[in-house]
Amino acid sequence: MSNPTVSPVNSVSPFTSYTRAFGGLLLRDLYVLRREIGPFLIRVCMNPLLFLFVFTYIMPHMEGAALNPTARMAAGAGANFSTVLLPGLIAVAIMFSGIAAVALPLAQEFGITREIDDRVMCPLPVTAVALEKVIFSAVQSIFAACVVFPMAYYVPSTKVEAHVTSWPFLIAVVVLASLLSGALGLTIGTLVPPKQIGLIFGVVVMPITFLGCVYYPWIALRFNPVLQYGVLINPIVYISEGLRAALTPALGHMNQGLILLMLCIFLALLLKIGCDGFRRRVIS
Repeated sequence: MSNPTVSPVNSVSPFTSYTRAFGGLLLRDLYVLRREIGPFLIRVCMNPLLFLFVFTYIMPHMEGAALNPTARMAAGAGANFSTVLLPGLIAVAIMFSGIAAVALPLAQEFGITREIDDRVMCPLPVTAVALEKVIFSAVQSIFAACVVFPMAYYVPSTKVEAHVTSWPFLIAVVVLASLLSGALGLTIGTLVPPKQIGLIFGVVVMPITFLGCVYYPWIALRFNPVLQYGVLINPIVYISEGLRAALTPALGHMNQGLILLMLCIFLALLLKIGCDGFRRRVIS
């Protein structure tokens, strides 16, 4: 009589275990975001809405060139200012949402309470925990872009000339920009002490926004070659120019291939710096 066959013990591969743990962290963060959707929408919409209302609704109705600076700003770009502003405001929404979704929570988690220790106890490499934060922030940034676009298109009193020539390019720019903003937030959140996070928004985030070709095309800086090429170290320049090339191609913009290349380079660089800093902060 043959011995009964013993079924092998079901084993779970490390990849499957990591995938389940990663998905669990992401679902948990998405659930928390769903509960706080109101404050999230206010944070995303308030600044773009005020900017649009003042510069593209109130000022165009003012009489006289001295009272209507938007006409002069748009004249240099060869279009109305509402069209110039559309991709820039979406870029700002992506960048601010991504940075806030990573840097601000990290300031709390790396603080006195050390809440980050609870996250790194899950069966995942420490780097994967950092990447989950970047991906979660990218989801928020994409959502923010979808929220801000209709505002920037319909609020202005002057018609916005937007036309998508390539949906694959637009999707690639939005996804890369969203991941890049999360990686920048990870870098800021791990390199800057928690008590100084608020200062960083005034010292770093605001300057890179105003020098990020948000309110004007990059080509408009040709009057000052040093400034024009100096701002190329700013990653938000490529986000703004990528959205400008995808949504308002009639305006002057950078080469699309160069935009995608630089977005990938900055993404890889900031992910490397951010993940290394995250590991150091967790271990310390």
